[in-house]
Amino acid sequence: MSAYSKYTDTELSKLFNKGDALAYRAIYDRYWQLLFRFARKLLQDSTSAEDVVQDVFVVFWDKRDQMVAEMPLAGFLYKLTRNKILDLVRHTHVANRYLEQLHQIIQSGEVMPDQLYIEKELYDIVEREIKRLPEKMRQVFEMSRKEFKSSQEIADELGISQQTVKNQISNAIRTLKDKMGDSLNIFLIIF
Repeated sequence: MSAYSKYTDTELSKLFNKGDALAYRAIYDRYWQLLFRFARKLLQDSTSAEDVVQDVFVVFWDKRDQMVAEMPLAGFLYKLTRNKILDLVRHTHVANRYLEQLHQIIQSGEVMPDQLYIEKELYDIVEREIKRLPEKMRQVFEMSRKEFKSSQEIADELGISQQTVKNQISNAIRTLKDKMGDSLNIFLIIF
């Protein structure tokens, strides 16, 4: 037990105002547990309560030169704690509201402007690369992917074997993957 633990709050406040780290430590030791219980009771969460009390003591140290020595120490610390709890609750409320709105947007299928822009860019890149495919390969690929025709329907329409259709589609996908890399994978995941 240090000599500081025997000092009154007023004596500790005066020393603390002068930047005495041992006075700060004595105040911390005297009030940490009390403030923690207060915060835990209001927040119903030990981890958040610990964080709040730690923040309180950081602010307390930062404001040491603003503190009036005659100011009741307990009242000052409890007020700081209450304000930190209110800040946390407000922040949590705003964050929860944002997450709820985001969840609703995702559930409703609404898209965000950034997503639309990215999808448009990827679509344009894929279209540009499809146009660069050899004519027959491009035709088979577009009939398969854009017109949703089966391999048999494409084979019948173009007068080629079904295996040739499958080979052309496979070669087109491989060519696109080689040219586009991860962009095509992202595009295929989105669509």
